[in-house]
Amino acid sequence: MDFHARNPSKNPISLGYNTNTAASTSGGDASSSAGPSALGAPLVSASGSAETTVTSQQVPSPSRYENQKRRDWNTFSQYLRNHRPPLTLTACSGAHVLEFLRYLDQFGKTKVHNQSCPFFGNPNPPSPCPCPLRQAWGSLDALVGRLRAAYEENGGRPETNPFGARAVRLFLREVRDYQTKARGVSYDKKRKKKGCNAP
Repeated sequence: MDFHARNPSKNPISLGYNTNTAASTSGGDASSSAGPSALGAPLVSASGSAETTVTSQQVPSPSRYENQKRRDWNTFSQYLRNHRPPLTLTACSGAHVLEFLRYLDQFGKTKVHNQSCPFFGNPNPPSPCPCPLRQAWGSLDALVGRLRAAYEENGGRPETNPFGARAVRLFLREVRDYQTKARGVSYDKKRKKKGCNAP
């Protein structure tokens, strides 16, 4: 299988929303009554001067999570297009997800020591070593979670979601276990004990 992927596009994605409201000003009779006005419609004051009410509808900006999920999905969509032969969303399997994750490994920034390295298991090596840079387990785990949600949001069926495949879960577990040993760090979340507050 020949996969010639290109770096993800760095063109910024415009996610902003611009709300333009037009305000008009007109004179009016002081004896006329002014009820609730429509967007941009003037209200007439008792002095006869027109007052303009501008109502702007603020649309909340996408969260950081949603922005990252969109970027991740664009990267995965590019992988599908560049795959040889090209892949459709429905034809994508857990094996293709693993190939995609291994492809991303070359862009990792986390030093993962080989077993033959003298710093294997040392969380604070005293000097540089030639061991490769990889994607950290936490980054891969979060990426798979975002893509699993994006897959279904883009028309994929939950029962055929390749990001939830057993092979992907096993792969992430193996990466976590190996990096725990190689880096000398623990990925286990510390649970807070209840009822241990000092009096």
